[in-house]
Amino acid sequence: MVMQVVAAVLIISGSGWAAEPELVPGEKRFEFKPLEVTRSIFGLDLDMLDREREEYATNLATHAANRVAATGGDVVSLEEARRMLALARHLSPRNRKALVVSFQLARGILPEPSESDYSRPVLARLLLARAQLLEKAQGEANGTAARCFVEVAVSLDPRNEDAAYAFELKRLDGSTMDWTKLTEPAPASGTVEGLVEPSGATEGTLGSGVQAVPPVKQAPGR
Repeated sequence: MVMQVVAAVLIISGSGWAAEPELVPGEKRFEFKPLEVTRSIFGLDLDMLDREREEYATNLATHAANRVAATGGDVVSLEEARRMLALARHLSPRNRKALVVSFQLARGILPEPSESDYSRPVLARLLLARAQLLEKAQGEANGTAARCFVEVAVSLDPRNEDAAYAFELKRLDGSTMDWTKLTEPAPASGTVEGLVEPSGATEGTLGSGVQAVPPVKQAPGR
């Protein structure tokens, strides 16, 4: 009897026995509209290597999951996650991390936090640098990816003055990204999810002749 009373007190006081309430079957923690990415908006025209696209996609999906997990799935984090996951899926349609996190969020499940190769400020700097190279390479796919990278960079680290400046210039020029092109792309007849996979450039060099800059892992603690 005494143990039952103690257990009840511990649960009521929130001392750890009931850290997270169980959901009623069919109940969701939050609403997240499933992403319908049937084909990459960039296709084969993006001047990025397969390995590079895959690595960026994984890190974007990881930060999207960690942000939602940290906030418990608030509206702002879910919108940020939606854009980052959409970008990841268009960079690499079959990316494991992006597909898993998209699946979980669509079902109202909080993803498990996981370690990323880069902190948010470091990933923001990498995205901004990559955006600048893509803009120099020209082409519609490169320009679209560059706008996406700039906006995700400033979202990851609003204190990054270079990212903020680049975003404000695009806003003043009326060239900010229409994210519905990625989050709610028009269906293409006869396409299958993941059918258009990134490929094309020779290892180490972009298709336009610009040297690729894949992310470089930072040392622990930086």
